[in-house]
Amino acid sequence: MKTIVVYYSRKGSNQYLARKIAGSLFCDIEKIRPRLNLFLLFLLKIHLGIRPLKHRIKEYERIILCGPIWMGRFIPPLRSFVSKYIQEINQLVFVTCCGSTYEKKDEKFGHGLVFKEVEGMLKGKCTLCQAFPIVLVLPDDQKEDTEAFMKTHLNDDNFKGEIEVQFESFISTLKDGIN
Repeated sequence: MKTIVVYYSRKGSNQYLARKIAGSLFCDIEKIRPRLNLFLLFLLKIHLGIRPLKHRIKEYERIILCGPIWMGRFIPPLRSFVSKYIQEINQLVFVTCCGSTYEKKDEKFGHGLVFKEVEGMLKGKCTLCQAFPIVLVLPDDQKEDTEAFMKTHLNDDNFKGEIEVQFESFISTLKDGIN
């Protein structure tokens, strides 16, 4: 299945995740570039769209969209991508490295609510949503430490244990086409 990973990352964790996915699937990858990359405007839900992509989305059977969730929101660069290319998307998989845990996914700032929003926007084209909470790479004594959470970013040194197991399962699912 011809696949591309399209991603947005502000601090690097989702870029790391996107590159790891593209490397595992041996597929194309492209970064979403907002017209203006101003974090404060994103938080205010003000966005001026994204720059055109180099790759032609309609040439891909599967798009893997990777990016963060901020305060329980499907952020403007990702939303702009979906809005701009929705007619060209055949199948979309949404992946995020986020702050919400699996246990709190359905709370106000949880990734589960964003997953439902993405699925609703894409009306059947979204075949899988996957979260990789950053707490998966934190030591047990730091999992409730907000400061440790905010300072932690995915990298080769911490992408081990539970997150690596879940990642391999996710990649296996994609390779098997069970989505």
